[in-house]
Amino acid sequence: MPYINLKLVGKLTKEQKEKIAKGFSDTLLNVANKPKEYMYLVIDEVSGENWAQGDKFFG
Repeated sequence: MPYINLKLVGKLTKEQKEKIAKGFSDTLLNVANKPKEYMYLVIDEVSGENWAQGDKFFG
């Protein structure tokens, strides 16, 4: 059972999330032969003020 946890800065629309889920599930089906109904995806939308690269925060 594939489990994907995607973390990103900012907010996505429902349509964007659906496209991302389709992309991941299509890839897992085509590459690893994992049925779509076996995939779990969690999208964590993180505020830029809580996300840094080195000592530089995005927020």
